[in-house]
Amino acid sequence: MAVRWMRTMTMAMALVAAMVSHLWGAGGEGTVTTSTVAEQTGVAVTIYNSNLGLVKDLRTLHLPRGRSQLRFMDVATAIIPASVSIRSLSDAAGLNVLEQNYEYDLLSPQKLMDKYVGKEVKLYQKNPYSEREEVTTATLLSNNNGPVFRIGNEITFGHPGRVIFPELPGSLIASPTLVWLLENGREKPHAVEAAYLTGGIGWHADYVLTLNERDDAADLGGWVTITNNSGATYRDAAVKLVAGDVNRVRDEAQPRLRGKVMLAEAAAPAPQFREEGLLEYHMYTLQHPSTIKDNQSKQISLLSAAGIPVRKELLLSGASYYYQEAYSGDIAKKQKIGVYIELENREKNHLGMPLPRGTVRVYKKDGDKSLQFVGEDAIDHTPRDEKVRIKLGEAFDVVADKRQTDWKKRANDSYEAAYEISIRNHKKEAVVVRVTEPVPGDWQVLDSSHDYVKADSGTLEYKIPVAADGEAKLTYRVLMRY
Repeated sequence: MAVRWMRTMTMAMALVAAMVSHLWGAGGEGTVTTSTVAEQTGVAVTIYNSNLGLVKDLRTLHLPRGRSQLRFMDVATAIIPASVSIRSLSDAAGLNVLEQNYEYDLLSPQKLMDKYVGKEVKLYQKNPYSEREEVTTATLLSNNNGPVFRIGNEITFGHPGRVIFPELPGSLIASPTLVWLLENGREKPHAVEAAYLTGGIGWHADYVLTLNERDDAADLGGWVTITNNSGATYRDAAVKLVAGDVNRVRDEAQPRLRGKVMLAEAAAPAPQFREEGLLEYHMYTLQHPSTIKDNQSKQISLLSAAGIPVRKELLLSGASYYYQEAYSGDIAKKQKIGVYIELENREKNHLGMPLPRGTVRVYKKDGDKSLQFVGEDAIDHTPRDEKVRIKLGEAFDVVADKRQTDWKKRANDSYEAAYEISIRNHKKEAVVVRVTEPVPGDWQVLDSSHDYVKADSGTLEYKIPVAADGEAKLTYRVLMRY
């Protein structure tokens, strides 16, 4: 009877052990595989100009057959957890994801103290007289605004010694980690791709435009500045940049850190990006791998073009408010006249690549053949065959005065007004000033001293030549109904 009972117990224990072994091996947290950047075989980063990046991390993993846990380390700290995915490139059907987690309870002195509240620690203190380190065992009672200890039967705080912990709590990790519960159906290693979106990484374009002596041609160099604050380094990465206004459900902070713009009189390096369309955006692919370090700004040449035809324009813009009522004489004295440079993004002009949004800085050589900064402006995304217009600043030697010389109310909804614009040119060469006036309502010109065009339904436009060291007077009378 005893022998039969022993046999039964032995069989039962063996069955329980087998069940435990099966559950331990296939139940999730028994078998754990840790993957670090050491297993990485490649990484690709697609960077958007909206503080967003898509990371594709390629690694070779040796996973146990059946169910196990994978701890995927060395990912960006600014990761967007809901965007994470993993797939096997070797055998898509042979690797199934049952559960995924993102662990970000990172190790820090504060959290380490918090985890040991109610537990014993050791306090090391150097005796100032003997210069020996004395060890005291204490219980950490609290860590609110500083640690509170029980040493023996006494309570103390502000202990000057070092706190020594017996071990690292399992819930704290040194770096953010992705954790997957996987079902693996093969013995061979898997080549996997983990993809996720991350914040903290973005790019912007900077351009250097160098004018020639006559201001009718220029050289253009474009640079891409990539700023990485995502919390990860991407080594020898395949880099792609996406330009365009990508819709996001929730806007995130967009730090804009500028690196130095590389400016040299020598020709810029050959472009390093290949451009292509992507949906309604444009993508620029770097033609060689590049390492993007964490907390780094990197500049890469985008384009280089020489001898681009440009057109300089002096523009005097009016305001609609002085067409609304009577003024007694002067409207503006010594009004500033804007200076603009315009070029066309066409292949025949040595351009033709869609230009991403960025800042254009303009330079020109002085009498000593030294480059000098003459202005900058922001440009929006510019497709091929479209114009790029850059405001440099305000003219120094060309100014204008504006006067209202007449104002009449012709009817309840009709007004007649006359104006005089005096433009003075103190330069040694003649100039042409384009004058635009935003005339409201339904209007017509009754009288004018110069030829004009109706640029659109609300804009009266003139081109006024002004001789060197000369003055030109423009007079006109308009009838408005509004």
